[in-house]
Amino acid sequence: MTQGNWNGYPSRGDIGRAYDELDYNRALAMYRFFFPTVSLEATWRGNLAAGAVPNRVMALLVGTPDQYVFTANSDTPYSGLTLDLSDGPMVVDIPAGPLMGTANDLNQLWVLDLGLPGPAGAAGGKHVLLPPGFDGPVPEDCYAGSATTNRVLVLIRALPEGADVDGAVERMKQVRVYPLGADPDSAALEWVDLSVQQGLDFSPVRWEAGLDYWRVLHEIVQAEPPNPDYRYQYGELAALGITRGAPFAPDRRQAAILTDAARRGHLHLCVQSFADRRPERVVWPGGHWEWAVLRPENGTFDTGDYVDLYAREKWFYQAQIESPAMFARQPGAGSLYWLGLRDVHGDYLDGGGYYSLTVPQPVPAKLFWSITVYDARTRSEIQAPQNRAALRSMFELADIDTDAPLTVYFGPTPPPNTPPERWIQTVPGMGWFAYFRIYGPQGPAFDGTWQLPDFRRH
Repeated sequence: MTQGNWNGYPSRGDIGRAYDELDYNRALAMYRFFFPTVSLEATWRGNLAAGAVPNRVMALLVGTPDQYVFTANSDTPYSGLTLDLSDGPMVVDIPAGPLMGTANDLNQLWVLDLGLPGPAGAAGGKHVLLPPGFDGPVPEDCYAGSATTNRVLVLIRALPEGADVDGAVERMKQVRVYPLGADPDSAALEWVDLSVQQGLDFSPVRWEAGLDYWRVLHEIVQAEPPNPDYRYQYGELAALGITRGAPFAPDRRQAAILTDAARRGHLHLCVQSFADRRPERVVWPGGHWEWAVLRPENGTFDTGDYVDLYAREKWFYQAQIESPAMFARQPGAGSLYWLGLRDVHGDYLDGGGYYSLTVPQPVPAKLFWSITVYDARTRSEIQAPQNRAALRSMFELADIDTDAPLTVYFGPTPPPNTPPERWIQTVPGMGWFAYFRIYGPQGPAFDGTWQLPDFRRH
């Protein structure tokens, strides 16, 4: 506005510019806020496309680079239970044994932990998932958690005893799912093995930088009850033309704004995740390994005064599922995740370069550890002719000398005189990053007495 000529009313030109700015700023904020919801919708649809049927046919997966899944791993077999609570609560009965699980609703809000990290521990037990607004009785022998959506995804991993992956898969198949109050044996689950299907996509990458992001979000708003905690955000979506009970029909101007906001919003998430500027991201002073999760307190990004949206956005751009057991930084936690993006000089890891990483031994892992490489564009396991993205203490590295440092390698071709089980192939022209995972982390992983050096480029 021109201050000298302003009579209190906006000019015609100011009106157009102001509305464009308002819509654009709203869209940028809502893109970031609802990214976890759109992301898990992609996972839900990927499971159904591969043969899963809610409440009846559940998915099994031994991860490989053949699937697109945000920072999934090949360390243990998974089962994905797609549950629909539209008709009422569902019970997930976990057998005793080394099973780790967590339930998130479609908003990627934590509902309940199951198995080892949950209230039942190794004894297993009945876990009941309650739909939005449920206020009925819950049996005393059940552990209960409430969802904000009718659709809930329960991820369960089985810890192999030794390297017995088949035995771990059979243990997961003992999980039972049935409606609350029903006969537990009335409807036996069927299982579909996703490991044998190539090219499955459980990620939102195909939507995340264009108008389809908003179309999918609109479909979710139609399908799920509103979360009362999101009332203000639904108001912002309504101003963008996304409301419950109304079609998504942006005009040419609005479609252009939403498309550009998705493109730009995606860049903002990428920057926060892969160029994080918060000082507490650094694991060890002077190094470049980062905490994949900035907030370890509770698994939900809550502080005493606010939700740490920055930390939430960093995590969900590169990963899926929130849980207290996943984020805790203390001995005895279920797992620990460190993010490696840069070499010793602070440069991003490049698929055309040759790198080494020397891992001090023994790694402070009560259970096992691994390092997994991901494509920075897809945030999924790297796809290369070698068709292997991980080096794991239970498998490739099972016979190493734990009294001597271990050096592993990364590059387009294997270094001379290097065993293949010490090398992960990368792809020229592709940026990559790594997760170093410790399962059952012990004290030295937290107190600084054990530290992981940076990648070195040769």
